[in-house]
Amino acid sequence: MQKLTPCLWFNFNADEAVEHYLSIFKNGKVLEVTHYGDAVPSLKGRVLTMRFVLEGQEFLALNAGPQFPFTEAISIAVDCVDQDEVDRLWTRLSEGGSTGQCGWLKDRFGLSWQIVPRAMMDMLNSPDTAKAQRAMAAMMQMSKLDIAALQAAFDGR
Repeated sequence: MQKLTPCLWFNFNADEAVEHYLSIFKNGKVLEVTHYGDAVPSLKGRVLTMRFVLEGQEFLALNAGPQFPFTEAISIAVDCVDQDEVDRLWTRLSEGGSTGQCGWLKDRFGLSWQIVPRAMMDMLNSPDTAKAQRAMAAMMQMSKLDIAALQAAFDGR
């Protein structure tokens, strides 16, 4: 088990969420499932937690009710190798959710994601600050990030 593991609080749909995420990411699996027992008779037998891994990152999904919904204060940033990966993840994760600005979306469970092409980070880290600022300005106008359009802005085209 990882020393630090993000815990995601779900409104009694953690098992559905975990299965959804496992269907999207190529490298993932459930590591452990716990269930409510006699201490909470009204929930006895239902899933309490699911420890799972996506692309090498462990998470703990907690089935605990509606008290604490997700906010944009916490998001999961995904480093994408190319536009195909950006497009695939954007489409799958935003199904039933909503899209935002600059590569941000909320999935159908309310969890925020940042779908970011590695090329964007390379552009923003450029020592040529004028190029980096052009890429940043282009990104600010986008919902889903478009690598070719970002590159064109970066290059001054």
